[in-house]
Amino acid sequence: MTDFNPPRAAEREHIPVAVHPSSAAAARAVAGEIAALIRERAAAGRRAVLGLATGATPIGVYDELVRLHREEGLSFANVTAFNLDEYWPMPPESLQSYRRFMREHLFDHVDIDPACAHVPDGTAPIECVHEHCAAYERAIRDAGGIDLQILGIGRTGHVGFNEPGSPRDSRTRLITLDKVTRMDAASDFFGEWNVPRKAVTMGVGTILDARRVVLMAFGEHKAAIVRRAVEGEITPAVAASFLQQHPDAKFVLDPAAASELTRFKTPWLLGPVARFGLTWDNRLTRRAVAWLALTLQKPILKLVEEDYNEHGLQELLSARGGAYEINIEVFKSLQKTITGWPGGKPGRPRFVPGVGIDNANPPDTFPKRVVVFSPHPDDDVISMGGTLIRLCDQGHEVHVAYQTSGNIAVFDDEAEKFAEFAAEFSREFALDHAAGTTQALAERIRGFIRGKSPGEIDTPELQRIKGLIRRCEARAAARYSGVRADRIHFLDMPFYETGRVKKRPLGEDDVRIVSDLLERVRPHQVYAAGDLSDPHGTHRVCLAAITTALRCLASREWMRDCEVWLYRGAWQEWEPHEIEMAVPLSPSEVDRKRMAIFKHQSQKDKALFPGPNDPREFWQRAEDRNRATAQLYDRLGLPEYQAIEGFVLWRPSENDGTLPDQRSASAARGGGLPVNTAAVGG
Repeated sequence: MTDFNPPRAAEREHIPVAVHPSSAAAARAVAGEIAALIRERAAAGRRAVLGLATGATPIGVYDELVRLHREEGLSFANVTAFNLDEYWPMPPESLQSYRRFMREHLFDHVDIDPACAHVPDGTAPIECVHEHCAAYERAIRDAGGIDLQILGIGRTGHVGFNEPGSPRDSRTRLITLDKVTRMDAASDFFGEWNVPRKAVTMGVGTILDARRVVLMAFGEHKAAIVRRAVEGEITPAVAASFLQQHPDAKFVLDPAAASELTRFKTPWLLGPVARFGLTWDNRLTRRAVAWLALTLQKPILKLVEEDYNEHGLQELLSARGGAYEINIEVFKSLQKTITGWPGGKPGRPRFVPGVGIDNANPPDTFPKRVVVFSPHPDDDVISMGGTLIRLCDQGHEVHVAYQTSGNIAVFDDEAEKFAEFAAEFSREFALDHAAGTTQALAERIRGFIRGKSPGEIDTPELQRIKGLIRRCEARAAARYSGVRADRIHFLDMPFYETGRVKKRPLGEDDVRIVSDLLERVRPHQVYAAGDLSDPHGTHRVCLAAITTALRCLASREWMRDCEVWLYRGAWQEWEPHEIEMAVPLSPSEVDRKRMAIFKHQSQKDKALFPGPNDPREFWQRAEDRNRATAQLYDRLGLPEYQAIEGFVLWRPSENDGTLPDQRSASAARGGGLPVNTAAVGG
């Protein structure tokens, strides 16, 4: 999956698209383009004019540019930079200021002249904003225009803050932010109500004036809007679609962001799949047949050759035989994903992905040692609560490891309530030695909260109280699910403990904490979050810590029998063709899962970080997704269940190690975990 764009794909893709194996690889490639431009202009005695973006997407680019400056002598002395946008009103020293963002990630770490590092002014008085925007446009023109513009893309299709409806000829201006954009920014501001309603942004016309444009997008949550921008019509409703008219623009994606493009989602509609480096292996066949059945709303076993021929799958028939044989093969492969014993059954052979239970194999290990990693203190029960309960009920030694404290995701008034409870508790039970201290603590907490500005970092005391709230809730939910108290682990990984939405990079201490737990337990099964679209990236970092630790432990004897399953559920679910283990839930098990989620009372009714544009509570999302998966299995002709939790086996691959390899069926195995020692990127 890299930079190629076959002819038939161009019929659907109206702009060049480069897909890299990982977001880290994509960031390095874009940083390389920027560095080449800077050096080329420096050699010619000219300045390089860059248009820069903020947000999570370009951070990897800035990290690589800083590395190139420090280690390879890349100088920014000949660089002039213009940032796309800034919230308004927004003081430059604010945590959410884009000027501060650029200083923290790039400007303060390279030798750029501060006078040449331009960011729109978020403090301009309203009566001066129009003139400030006009002056920003003049400054770009006086610099000779932008040579290379870096962009991200919002879920509304906005580039910069050019919301739906922005005209093609728009210039730098003050705009009102779309509700979806404000919801997406809510995590940075500790609540949607704190997000500014306006911003200053370069216009679409300003962006299109750049000589070269690179739009970057990473992650599953960007896939749908990427497809609209790349394959859809040019429309003001999707500002990024105007890039189709630019003479030198391209999209740079990771596989997840590219997943909805036709050449990746349904490549058979574009001609021979070999043009995309694919073969009709078991994985691609299963995906195509599931797509065909759901498209035609027919069970798999009722598909006929005319269905294949009329929907672009003639090549599949030629490669794999008649419709009947293909239907049986795919139906059986899906049927074999279903198991009510996710940890194995006493005296029965091991469950093998794609094979199911093969009675010719020797009996599996029972009971198993299991580690369930939960990035936040509630992801375990939200995403795989039914399976967690079943593993406990079936007698396995189940450990739950909460990787982060989750202390930024508690409302202030919830923490104040518990501080007051501690003070009242001390007085009620005449704990004289503690009463004065807890009363003073409650008063300090109350005073801080009353004077707290939006997005201000909590005091260490308040962070600790919020962490304790999440910890007690997690312990209650795990106990309810059947996990013994001595098997509940709170890892408090250091990368998370900043008190801010912005976290530190994954460090050696984080990986060591995960490795130490794995070494102590020596699990036969590991469950980890593969749901990577959480609002501020914690899931991705937590999974990288696990996969890095697994690679470090690859030589251990116990690793030969260890398998790693990825769950989803809080924001997404696996597609039926991706699922390799499907654990069905009965109505009573769905009820038990719901009650386990309810133990997390601080996240009930309304969570502080609910994720993008989804008003449902987490328990509702989980139930709806589990029910939908069961319904999809039913529509494909498989048994009907109340709900299904789906899992995908993690296989180290040539990507950054944080997603299962979606390309090769040859990795399917019946043995242990094949760990490669490549470093995790991203």
